[in-house]
Amino acid sequence: MKPGITPRKSLFSTRAWTALAAVTVVAAMLPLLNLVFPAGHALHVSGYAMGLVAKFMCFALAALALDLVWGYTGILSLGHGLFFALGGYAHGMYLMRAIGRDGVYQSSLPDFMVFLDWKEYPWYWAMTDNFWYCMLLVVLVPGVLAFVFGYFAFRSRIKGVYFSIITQALTYAAMLLFFRNDTGFGGNNGFTDFKRILGFDITAPGTRAVLYIVTLAFLVGSLLLCRWIVTSRLGRVLQGVRDAESRLMFIGYDPLWFKLFVWTLSAVLCGIAGALYVPQVGIINPSEMSAANSIEMVVWVAIGGRGTLVGPIIGAFTVNGLKSWFTATFPDLWLFALGLLFILVTLFMRKGILGLFEKLQGIGRKVPVETPVMEKSKEAA
Repeated sequence: MKPGITPRKSLFSTRAWTALAAVTVVAAMLPLLNLVFPAGHALHVSGYAMGLVAKFMCFALAALALDLVWGYTGILSLGHGLFFALGGYAHGMYLMRAIGRDGVYQSSLPDFMVFLDWKEYPWYWAMTDNFWYCMLLVVLVPGVLAFVFGYFAFRSRIKGVYFSIITQALTYAAMLLFFRNDTGFGGNNGFTDFKRILGFDITAPGTRAVLYIVTLAFLVGSLLLCRWIVTSRLGRVLQGVRDAESRLMFIGYDPLWFKLFVWTLSAVLCGIAGALYVPQVGIINPSEMSAANSIEMVVWVAIGGRGTLVGPIIGAFTVNGLKSWFTATFPDLWLFALGLLFILVTLFMRKGILGLFEKLQGIGRKVPVETPVMEKSKEAA
């Protein structure tokens, strides 16, 4: 190795690789347990439980995307709900067109368009009956919007709380646009009542199992991609942008393109999360762009452990698991519980759940420190 070149860090330690493989295998077993064992069997996993885990994996992918841009580059976005929803709408329109004439009005147009007396699809929904074209839109629409917005924002040196406020304003403006019935996005109801995907019944157990496995594959693959980025020389530059942007500029780097790259990639990953989310929950509407949803993503990252990649995944599962339990048991107390949880983590666990776990591990491995008296005793012996 040439002198002065820092060796590349490995993606994970052997122990971490083992843990990741074990968790992936266990997660991949859920569809098998759902399909093989009948209901009532001790090993049977219900379709509801499998769908809930799949939904949490979509949220985990969105949290991972946000951590890449906030945890490692220091760019706090309060508008990632927009990218999540755009990916969902791009896939949702394909699912709407796949309904065919099985809708309420038995028309080739979606029911909401027939209700509003539309005669044809608007130009921006052309070719959306093609699955692969819609998958291209899932990537391009959030990516292009993020690139254009990010270019002007980063070039203008907008950062910190000002950038966060602008992203939230952009998301709120998009939500108001999508709520309108004359824009072709389904208005308040959005897209729903999906029936098929690639010709398969979207509610069939086999289809749900495939969607689950695809979601798991994207989550694990995105984790490996993000980990590869943050452990590379590019990742060190991104952390330099976060910690000392002016010093980075002084030594010859232009932060604009590094910030723009990670911002666009984060938006694309979030769009993919939204696209995977829609067929599994059966609906996409403008409420996914609400300010509360984007802020909740930030909470997932903070609670799990900002700047760790694995932490936000844990945070997404933890918070949404608690949300599912609270909204079923104590529906009026969930927001209070979420606020209390965020305050406790901020005050006592600044590195989140993952940081607490690592701290407890460190305490378990702690060895006694030798004092000068102990050293003299050894010498005398």
